[in-house]
Parts: sequence; structure tokens; C-alpha cells
Amino acid sequence: MNYREFTKKLRAIGCREIMCRGGGSHRKWFNPATERGTTIPDWGQKDLKAGTISAICRQLGIDKNSL
Repeated sequence: MNYREFTKKLRAIGCREIMCRGGGSHRKWFNPATERGTTIPDWGQKDLKAGTISAICRQLGIDKNSL
């Protein structure tokens, strides 16, 4: 699953991106339900690794299977 597909699923459950001024290949995301945030790599069309997706879900306080 690439960044765009993953973030569509995050938006569907209520997470949102925190807009930052700088460039770079990582984006900050926040889950208002759990008040937790994390950084997600934006590698374009390259797929995110399964371990990376698991870590992001854990950091945001969501169940990986709910995506």
C-alpha cells in the first residue's frame, strides 16, 4: 500500500495531516480521537513496508485491522 492509499484510509477514520512549511519526504499526522501523532514517510508510488504501517497504527492508537 503506498502513501496515498494509506492516507485515504486514515482520513476515513478521522485522522488528519498537520500542514508544515518545510519540504521533505515525511508528513506529520494526528489522530484527534486518541490525541496522538506520528510521522509518515511519503515515498510517492513506492509501497510502505508492513512493519512501517504497523508502527504508524500503533503510534496513532488505531487498530491495524480497522484499515
